[in-house]
Amino acid sequence: MSVPYRLIGTLAGMALLAGCQMADDGFWRGRSGEEPAGAAEVEEAHDAVAPPAGSAPDLPTIDAAAYGGAGSVVSGKVRDIAGEIQALQAATRRNEAAYADRLSRAERNAQSYHATVAAIASRLQIGTTPGNPVLVSQYGVAQTRLDRLAADIGGFNTLGAAVASNAATAAYVSDAIDATLRLSGAVEEDHRQLLELRDANNRILVGVETAMSALNAAVERRTAHAHAERTRMAWLAGAIANGRLHGPALVEFGTQAAPSALSVGLSLAGRQPLAVIRFDRDDVEYRDALYRAVGAALERKPDAVFDLVAVAPAGGTSGEVALDSAAVKRNAEEVLRALNRMGLPADRVSLSATTSHDTAVNEVRVFVR
Repeated sequence: MSVPYRLIGTLAGMALLAGCQMADDGFWRGRSGEEPAGAAEVEEAHDAVAPPAGSAPDLPTIDAAAYGGAGSVVSGKVRDIAGEIQALQAATRRNEAAYADRLSRAERNAQSYHATVAAIASRLQIGTTPGNPVLVSQYGVAQTRLDRLAADIGGFNTLGAAVASNAATAAYVSDAIDATLRLSGAVEEDHRQLLELRDANNRILVGVETAMSALNAAVERRTAHAHAERTRMAWLAGAIANGRLHGPALVEFGTQAAPSALSVGLSLAGRQPLAVIRFDRDDVEYRDALYRAVGAALERKPDAVFDLVAVAPAGGTSGEVALDSAAVKRNAEEVLRALNRMGLPADRVSLSATTSHDTAVNEVRVFVR
């Protein structure tokens, strides 16, 4: 018997699952894995989660000792096949229990993470002091719980490898049953038992397919969710630093009555910047929009590296150019410190300076590569 077409599709899904790993870019790290002392704790629910529907808990257990007793030359092979199926059923049930446990744990971790983020957002919504230490502590808790969500994805991938092993065993048993049915020297009882074993093995295959579909869906949903939440954490970092929840959106700066602080669309040496911060007044407010822009870039490319280019106007006297160049370098260093506070490692940001005739004010241009 050849491997069923549906099993081929299942094995392809397993290959996809095995290759689906949570990107650990390290960007939002910068704290230890331990939760900060004094942080608010959230009570966790412990709801039971059933195994995926269509799996094999209701299968009659195969007792290998009850098979292969007909005394023919084929009976020994029948007994061996029964032993393989008995072990496969036990492994399938263990994996189902592990899936239910991992799913329940992942849901509890997600609930506790979102409860912590909601507590931070509620405090920011009504306004608070910039860099409030209580919110900084809660942010550390949320960071640790977000790391747990990434670990949950790794657990599902590990379980997927075990389910893939079950599928490979079931495919092998299918071929072994067909080969044994073609052997000479069997009696009717041997064939009756082989057909019974084939039915049990096929039902295991159905359960494996169902489990694999559930695992694929769990990994896909949780990978997308974790990536989105890393972007949210970047936004929250900026909000905590400013003591308020909302900041102007990146594309809205150019339409404000006040001189724009952050904009897009400029270029330098043929490169398109991710953002341009114009230091055309004191106390330029750029951090919220910068955090969102950088967070979105990292969501698209987790291993991105950023170039900060301090650009001073090239027009004016040599003295004016020198003063502007010194000032914009200080501005660029301030932007670099803001990104470091956000959690971006220093080795992922480069800093340079130049002058340009296409700008009338000091600018810090942010490029991504």
